[in-house]
Amino acid sequence: MLELFRDTYRYRELIWILAVKELKVRYKRSVLGFFWALLHPLLMMVVLTVVFSSILRFGIEKYPVFLVSGLFPWIFFSQSLLYASESIVTNGPLIKKVYVPKLVFPLAAILANLINFLLSLLPMALILLLLGFPFHTTWVFLPIPLLGLVLFAVGCGFIVSTINVFFHDMHHILQILLTAYFYFCPVIYDLSVVEARFHGLFRWNPLLYVLGGFRSAIYYGDPLPAPAVAVALGGGLLMVAVGYALFRRYQDTFPLYV
Repeated sequence: MLELFRDTYRYRELIWILAVKELKVRYKRSVLGFFWALLHPLLMMVVLTVVFSSILRFGIEKYPVFLVSGLFPWIFFSQSLLYASESIVTNGPLIKKVYVPKLVFPLAAILANLINFLLSLLPMALILLLLGFPFHTTWVFLPIPLLGLVLFAVGCGFIVSTINVFFHDMHHILQILLTAYFYFCPVIYDLSVVEARFHGLFRWNPLLYVLGGFRSAIYYGDPLPAPAVAVALGGGLLMVAVGYALFRRYQDTFPLYV
């Protein structure tokens, strides 16, 4: 773990350059360019709001705010994993030609999506203004669940990027797994709508506490419970340790398979 933090700091400029480059390439041929970072979560919010507040009728007050408080962090997490999974394979030619610390590629992919997420806070704020929803002072606690979410994404990013080097179908399988995981996370619904007998199962989901932190700060205006904070940050650090251990074990063989 100390090596990870040391190398991340040492190569921070390279990680930043790669992240900016990825964003430029991602939107290079798009008419709207970086505006898709704002439009994509907004359009998803509109579709899900129509379905779950008008058709299926969850009956949650100010449902668009409830939804975005969980949806925007989820989009960051899912896109981080999808881009991180391809980061080593995509940069294979560079890895083969010159020595580049392998960890910079998944970290750059996650940083690029973190930039997108921070940009998405602008339309989130606009939604609250349009709906007349108050900006709770608990917004100041948002860096805590954000840190837990980034740690969890980094750990998972190391795992999927490693697997994808040896099993190239991982990227496609990951899309299916993320779709299933989306419905296991309290993004479009509140945990109260789930039968009590399943709550124990849901509490094993680390993102329950991370997304719950965002929702508490933005929607409910409640202070973050200390146990939930401990689980979110502790689970994130554990995932980083596991993911980096796997990544470090196989990184020297990456040039042989990409």
